Amino acid sequence: MAKILIVGGGYAGFYTAFKLQKHLRRGEAEVTLVDPLPYMTYQPFLPEVAAGSIEPRHVIVPLRRHLTSTKVVQGKVVAVDHTKKTATIEPSAGKTYTVKYDQIVMSAGSVSRTFPIPGVADVAIGMKSIEEAAAVRDLLIDNFAKAANLPKGKERDRLLTVTVVGGGFAGIETFAELRSLASSLLKHYPELTIADTKFHLIEAMGRIMPEVSLETSHWVLKNLASREATVHLDTQLQSAVGGKIELSTGITFESDLIVWTAGVMANPVVRATDFPIEERGRIRSSATLQITNEDGSVIAGAWAAGDNSAVPDLTGGGVGGMCVPNAQHAVRQAKLMAKNIVAVLRGEKPAEYFHKNLGAVAGLGIGHGVFQSGKIAVKGFLAWVMHRGYHGLAMPMWERKFRVFGDWFLQLIVGRDTTTVSLRETPKAYFQAFASRPAPKK
Repeated sequence: MAKILIVGGGYAGFYTAFKLQKHLRRGEAEVTLVDPLPYMTYQPFLPEVAAGSIEPRHVIVPLRRHLTSTKVVQGKVVAVDHTKKTATIEPSAGKTYTVKYDQIVMSAGSVSRTFPIPGVADVAIGMKSIEEAAAVRDLLIDNFAKAANLPKGKERDRLLTVTVVGGGFAGIETFAELRSLASSLLKHYPELTIADTKFHLIEAMGRIMPEVSLETSHWVLKNLASREATVHLDTQLQSAVGGKIELSTGITFESDLIVWTAGVMANPVVRATDFPIEERGRIRSSATLQITNEDGSVIAGAWAAGDNSAVPDLTGGGVGGMCVPNAQHAVRQAKLMAKNIVAVLRGEKPAEYFHKNLGAVAGLGIGHGVFQSGKIAVKGFLAWVMHRGYHGLAMPMWERKFRVFGDWFLQLIVGRDTTTVSLRETPKAYFQAFASRPAPKK
């Protein structure tokens, strides 16, 4: 059988494997997927997880449960030598080993892109993983509980100050959802008022959300301002050492929760391969999703899709002529790539990827949202419903869709869940505090 190796289990990797299961004939190929995590994360829902609107486990899809005829390896691919068609795998347990393959799919996705700003690596947190989203939620809620016991002053102000860096979709959604959570918490803490909470978003450009029209972005700014949230445009973060925020405008303040959402870059694993890399650090790909040389010639047996690949946007709407790194493209590329891999195995020609952007929709906290498609813009409650409807249906697997819609229904009936489990970070502490120990030897 042909051996197909999939590097990464995110959108592109998961859907490639899932569709290969449907298209391949019995005994036609053996599919192996390698990822450090045992699940795929539906990242558009991370802001809602951070806001306590969705249970964290409900936005992740267990790989082994749904990729029943795929060999799932929990580990990392640390090197690829396509000239020999071998990959080196570092499993989560056990020794590093090398495997041979006939077809390889590079779908390792992206990681947070950061800059060498003092303090950021030490005090900030990203919004790319379910663990980060859950930790942000717990920290914000725990900070309210701590602040309620403190008198007005520097320490309380720091606990109630939230900073988000990056004004793209991820940043704005995270910022707005956290503002929504904080506002809803106030009824549980009569010691605090909305004036005690400070929310700052820092954006280096002169506008937010470039995916929507300027008019729509202005509406979002006004909406956030009406909810006591401040957006700093044309402003750069210069330092975050010890949680002290220093902006290029001269403004300084202290913040206990700093969330970094200022862009992504291709997973560094692509640099551990012998595939051609373009100027933005992504693997060069053709419209058929096959990896190409610098001269455009196809490299046999090599495929790439998702955030770690530079795929031509045949609609002409992509930045620099390439598909933008988002879930909308990753999922559709993966579905086509699975068909193309099967076509090549059977001696047929692969098809080209063509997908026109359907628009952009963002949730800005309960009851608030925006939708943009061409010149059509929808704002407010209806856009929020559209956001939940679109992403609820886009969530992979029906059993996960039911869980997410169930969370929303329960929230409508009984309210938002504001219970934290932050002590899960040190689960043995409670037991160890009371456990009997041998008496010290004399």
